[in-house]
Amino acid sequence: QVQLVESGGGLVQAGGSLRLSCAASGSISSFNAMNWYRQAPGKQRELVAVITSGGSTNYAGSLKGRFTISRDNARNTVYLQMNNLKPEDTGVYYCNAQKWATSTLTGVYWGQGTQVTVSS
Repeated sequence: QVQLVESGGGLVQAGGSLRLSCAASGSISSFNAMNWYRQAPGKQRELVAVITSGGSTNYAGSLKGRFTISRDNARNTVYLQMNNLKPEDTGVYYCNAQKWATSTLTGVYWGQGTQVTVSS
């Protein structure tokens, strides 16, 4: 069982930056994808960014250019650098790890989340 622990959230003014970290208790290399999701108050959880085991990245369309996902396999840690933050970026940010066998999801793990609040 892999545990994911997020950190780095907090209160920041609009235009500011935060760097979130997701530390895994085991090797992240075993996962096909490491992802960041977020959930704003009263809204559904949404995918923010993806990084595959091969290093490919993908972002929600509106976030590309402001957010950057990266991974450090040696530290078993995934990062989300968030720049030029806006009030609508406020929410709980969750780390997610997925294992896939061809097109079948065979394992998924979630962190407990870290709160990001952007003031206007």
